[in-house]
Amino acid sequence: MGYRIAIDGPAGAGKSTTAREVAKRLGFLYVDTGAMYRAVALEVKRKGLNLADRAEIINVARNSKIEFEWNSGSLRVFLNGEDVTDDLRDNEIGQLASAVSVIPEVRDILVDQQREYGERFDVVMEGRDIGTNVFPDADVKIYMDASVEERARRRLGDLRRKGEDIPFEDVVREIEARDKRDSTREYAPLRRADDAIYVDTTGLSFEEQVEKIIEIIKRKIQREV
Repeated sequence: MGYRIAIDGPAGAGKSTTAREVAKRLGFLYVDTGAMYRAVALEVKRKGLNLADRAEIINVARNSKIEFEWNSGSLRVFLNGEDVTDDLRDNEIGQLASAVSVIPEVRDILVDQQREYGERFDVVMEGRDIGTNVFPDADVKIYMDASVEERARRRLGDLRRKGEDIPFEDVVREIEARDKRDSTREYAPLRRADDAIYVDTTGLSFEEQVEKIIEIIKRKIQREV
């Protein structure tokens, strides 16, 4: 059994970039569970499926081999042997992934894969339900959050760096809709675990976020020694 650090929170709270850097500094494996759902969504799109094709979507999840690999300091995501990292940040794929993730059978398949990582490695795993569903007995649980406006600004920045530019108000509406969908879904909804440490990243720089999370983890490890 590895040492398991669970980081949950809504879209745009800074989970992915922060968790990736925390894992790198600690020498842990970083697992981006959101990328796993986006990889399935990408394959769903490529096959021309729609959300009514539930059985086919479940089959896609079952047959998708998703792997993570560090390459020249950059984390790459592979789907069935193909590097799809750059394709996964497409806004349409993100929206489709959120819709696909509410299918219980899809979550069960990917959660099994996520738990396997936690059995084999020391991991920093981030997502929506890591501390409540994937690893309810995680060694450290953190819930990262930020204001909707802050999260929308970050998301818009990501989109603009990729050459996409949509109105700020549209990004806010997308995030609010995703928050509602993630927190009200019947199976494994987004919520803060009772024993998770709450971290508000509004106004914090990237380095401040990383240092704050590492400080929390080190304090927990020291108490266990």
